[in-house]
Amino acid sequence: MDREQKAALIEEMTASLSDAEAIFAVDYRGISVPQAAELRTRLAEADATFKIVKNRLAKLAAENAGTDGLVELFEGPTALTFVKGDPVTAAKAIATFGREHDVLDFKGGLMEGDVLDPDQFKVIARLPGLDVLRGQLVGVAASPITGLARGLGAMLSGLAIGLGQVQEKGLVGGDEPAPEREAEADEPAEPEAEEAAKPEAEEPAEPEADEPEAEASEPERAAETENENESKEE
Repeated sequence: MDREQKAALIEEMTASLSDAEAIFAVDYRGISVPQAAELRTRLAEADATFKIVKNRLAKLAAENAGTDGLVELFEGPTALTFVKGDPVTAAKAIATFGREHDVLDFKGGLMEGDVLDPDQFKVIARLPGLDVLRGQLVGVAASPITGLARGLGAMLSGLAIGLGQVQEKGLVGGDEPAPEREAEADEPAEPEAEEAAKPEAEEPAEPEADEPEAEASEPERAAETENENESKEE
């Protein structure tokens, strides 16, 4: 590799170190070429790349990128994982792959500028992935909103039913009169009201006023007959 190729490689590695959200350094001894290809496929899900580096060039790139915490890790066979996506998903992929194939000893790394030791890496690898955390957060946030929506729906439904019952009983106004009031308006007037409305002149005479004439005594009729006869003789 000539000087220009080394310079290009250092520049490329410097850019990768600067853009990465997390950087994991592992000892890649024992990994085969097909296994490395399989690991790269798994890491792609976390938007991460796996690259075997030359320690001397990696140290220069780390110094250029300001990631000095990685310099001491570049001893022995070293591969770097540059993570742009979810660091937890990438850590899980490396840890799972290492257990399955008994390879990839974690050396250390950086995450959001903080140095990671092997124990911290193991803790991160056991955390839920970002997608899982998002799903849990959505579930927690949606539960009270759903309960509130259901409660408001039940309240509104109950209010509508109650108002309908009140309107049926004629206790609220509207464009049409209540059925009970219409029935009252159609009923005929009470007999007492009709009799009170008749004029007094049409009332029949008292029966007692005709009784004296109809029931005259015998002496009175005889006297009247006598008077009529005397008038005829004169």
